[in-house]
Amino acid sequence: MSSSQDAGTQEFDARGNVGRPEPPASGLLARWNAIPLYLRILAAMLLGIAVGAALGEHADVLEIPSRVILQLLGALAPPLILVAVVHVLLTTDIKGRMAAKMAFLLVLNTLVAIFIGLTVANVIKPGTWSELTLGDAQTVEKKTLTPDDIVLKNIPRSLLGPLGDQQNIIGVIIIALALGLALRRQRDKPMVRELVEIAYNALITVLHWVIALVPLGVFAIVASVVGVQGFGPFKAMGVFVLAVLVALLLQTTWYMVRIRFGSWARPLHVLKGMRDALLMAFSTSSSTVSMPVTYACLTEKVGLREESASMGALVGANFNNDGTALYEAMSALFVAQLLGQNLTLSQQLLVVVTSVVASVGAAGIPEAGLVTMTLVFTAVGLPTEYIALLLTVDWFLDRCRTTINVLGDVNVSCLLDGKRKSIIQQA
Repeated sequence: MSSSQDAGTQEFDARGNVGRPEPPASGLLARWNAIPLYLRILAAMLLGIAVGAALGEHADVLEIPSRVILQLLGALAPPLILVAVVHVLLTTDIKGRMAAKMAFLLVLNTLVAIFIGLTVANVIKPGTWSELTLGDAQTVEKKTLTPDDIVLKNIPRSLLGPLGDQQNIIGVIIIALALGLALRRQRDKPMVRELVEIAYNALITVLHWVIALVPLGVFAIVASVVGVQGFGPFKAMGVFVLAVLVALLLQTTWYMVRIRFGSWARPLHVLKGMRDALLMAFSTSSSTVSMPVTYACLTEKVGLREESASMGALVGANFNNDGTALYEAMSALFVAQLLGQNLTLSQQLLVVVTSVVASVGAAGIPEAGLVTMTLVFTAVGLPTEYIALLLTVDWFLDRCRTTINVLGDVNVSCLLDGKRKSIIQQA
């Protein structure tokens, strides 16, 4: 899903969504869809507060739409991740020693991000600041799994089995990697690329339809919570937002320290040169849309070699979602704390593994954190109903973690460029 010609060119609509440009439409529904998603969510939140306060306990019936929307997302997530990973492997050109170094840096950054997220969530414990009960949601299972159990549980027993099992995202990734690597040998055949492109664009189109319903889900869950439980539960949401911002700041610090000691570029110089790309990432909440700007800033303003900038910002960006992985890990612990439960060490390990593998296919998927979060939650037995509550703040945190995703691409590019500036770069 790179923006380079060799890696496959993406097309975006006016709101920065991946897919084929849609023809102009008119009417009330078209005007509503033309409004940025975050503004629609804010409007839905305000309306939900008013309706919830007016209906009181009778608003509990409004919880149903949010659960339906989340169930649709959960059903769509496995095939979407499968096709997305195959698409990435089919359209990216990765080879040589630099590719191996890039893979190491990507995995290291993602693991550090998840570790930071889990540490901050365990220290601040944002979910303990209030109590919340949604419908008949079940609490997290406390069954302790050994590493052997985790491995055996996620090895696919049939080729299509994992696609119908949201708890086996690792199995989906295994199948996707196998298919992607096998199809790479056939990618010179136009029909192979066409079929994958058609499947990918079709699933993205369906995802856009579901995402269009997200404001309805936000309205429903806010009205239900306010009507039945008042404003108390949103206190924990405020603490959760602060905790995520603290974790993202720590991840930024990690990036800057790594650049300081692993690259010729200096952190302040890099941040100054990347301002346009970072602002675009925050404003569009899409690292894919920001790819061309990121690449241009790295080569023209920071001064990196084209090869390093291309590998980190174009190819590596397809696999790099540090901010998303961090957010999903923190969300899992947050919901477990809301339920009054503690994830065991093996369950937190499963969160780490699932977040890493889910993030592989997340680049370029609209609202990727929301899609893959359903898989992370089901993997450790957390009720996905609570994701609806996270929708009330996800529109803001999505922009923050997207900025971190882009900064992660910048970090990898700088480290690939090395500690010494080449003679050509100095000229």
